[in-house]
Amino acid sequence: MRIALISPPFIPVPPTEYGGTELFVAELACGLKKRGIDVVVYANGESTVPVEVRWLYEKSQWPMRGEASENVKDANHAAWAVRDAMESCDVIHVNNYNGLTFSRFTSKPFVNTVHHPVEEALTEFYGHYPDVNHVCISNHQRLAQKLSNSRVIHHGIDLTRYMLQKKKKGYLSFIGRIAPVKGTHLAIEVAQKAGIPLKIAGEIQPAYQDYFDTQVKPLVDGKFIEFIGKADLAAKNELLGDSMAMLFPIQWDEPFGLVMVEAMACGTPVLALPGGSVSEIVKDRVSGYVCESTDEMVARLAQMEDHNVFSPAAVRKYVETEFSLDGMVSAYIELYEQVLSRKANKVAVSGSSQIFLPESAVA
Repeated sequence: MRIALISPPFIPVPPTEYGGTELFVAELACGLKKRGIDVVVYANGESTVPVEVRWLYEKSQWPMRGEASENVKDANHAAWAVRDAMESCDVIHVNNYNGLTFSRFTSKPFVNTVHHPVEEALTEFYGHYPDVNHVCISNHQRLAQKLSNSRVIHHGIDLTRYMLQKKKKGYLSFIGRIAPVKGTHLAIEVAQKAGIPLKIAGEIQPAYQDYFDTQVKPLVDGKFIEFIGKADLAAKNELLGDSMAMLFPIQWDEPFGLVMVEAMACGTPVLALPGGSVSEIVKDRVSGYVCESTDEMVARLAQMEDHNVFSPAAVRKYVETEFSLDGMVSAYIELYEQVLSRKANKVAVSGSSQIFLPESAVA
């Protein structure tokens, strides 16, 4: 079995900093390789994932600026990758909607992992591809998308990359894009009301520079509220591992929220506002709290300071049980085997029937 994993061309696989989809592709590729499955990743030329990598565009291009040329580049990459994968791969697994359009031109089975938030236009678009095997990354996303041929496979992470830190320091952490929907300003509000220092890590994309300049930067003093910029894996381990809690005051329906699992893998509980997948990822009193408001977040933090509510080892154990890389890889292997089995059955059925054409048609 040979699997094509097609990633967008803008960020290397694995990412050096930001890139949830690219991290997913890298970890799935490595997990499949470990199981003895042949994998080829279509990404950009800066990718370092230890499997076969093919690329059309050599250099990364991030952050994106929302220009038409970027959509054209993504479509061109997807078309090239699908055409190439048709020649040698058994299953074509796309991770961006552009790739789906080319499923019409091949009998190879397609798997599509839906990384995007629920949008009406995308839901309608997916409905045109009932033969594609869609994978939603949360139950909330699947119910909202209403896709007939779909299943849920939660993301899993390689726990060897995340260090359990049992001794916490007296600060809060926030990691994510610096954007209104991520609630960076709300994390600052919670820290100020709770009287607990906050360390913020994340990328400032051009579209949200004004938001950072007006609602975040004026409150950053370098002491109580710190902004440390982008965070690679080592920085994530330190920032998340040492903090007493990670704040996730999301303001949209988050499709999954991988950083929540990363924090818990470091033994750090997550305090989150509800939205999208949050209630599937955070288990109350086991790996954190799902709070109804920022005031409830403040109250929960007070309880955590007064009582030893969470055991870091128990928080990490929850991730080992619910969001392991092995579990995710097993689920995708099962899916690949199923779609190949269905294809084989279709071929067998069609091959058993004979079609007779009139001589004029043959001529």
